[in-house]
Amino acid sequence: MAAVAALLVPLAGCARIDAPPVVTDGPPPLVSEVVLEKSGGIAGLSDTVRVGPDGHWTRTDRAGASREGQLGAEKLTRLRQLAADPRLATEAAATVPPTMCADAFTYRLTIGPRQVGYVDCPPETTPPAVTAQVVDLLNGATG
Repeated sequence: MAAVAALLVPLAGCARIDAPPVVTDGPPPLVSEVVLEKSGGIAGLSDTVRVGPDGHWTRTDRAGASREGQLGAEKLTRLRQLAADPRLATEAAATVPPTMCADAFTYRLTIGPRQVGYVDCPPETTPPAVTAQVVDLLNGATG
C-alpha cells in the first residue's frame, strides 16, 4: 500500500487548479434540433423550421424554397428555457381531442424525443402554453 501511495504522490502535483469553473447559470444548451412543422390553412400551407443547438435556423416551404438565419442571443436563450421547461413533457403526454375546425393551422413541435402539437382553433381549444410560446417564438424569429 505504501508503494502505491509513493507512486501517486508525484502525480498529485500534475492536477490543475487554474482550470476555469463550469458555469451552470442560465438555461441548459439545446441538446438536439428543434423542429416546427406548420400545415393547413385555406392555402394548404406546409412550412418546416429547423433550429440547431447553436441557434442556426432553416425555414423550408412546401415548394422546397428555404431561408436561413441565426437566432439572436435573447431568442436562443428563451428557446433553451422553453425546451427545458418540464411542462413541455406534460403537454407532450396529453391527449388532444379531434377538432372540427376547417382551414385551421396545425402545429407539430419536435424537441429531442418529444413531440407535441395542436390545431389553432381558438373557439374550440386553448393551445398548450409552452408549446404555443415556442411556436410564437419560432414564427416571429423566422417569419
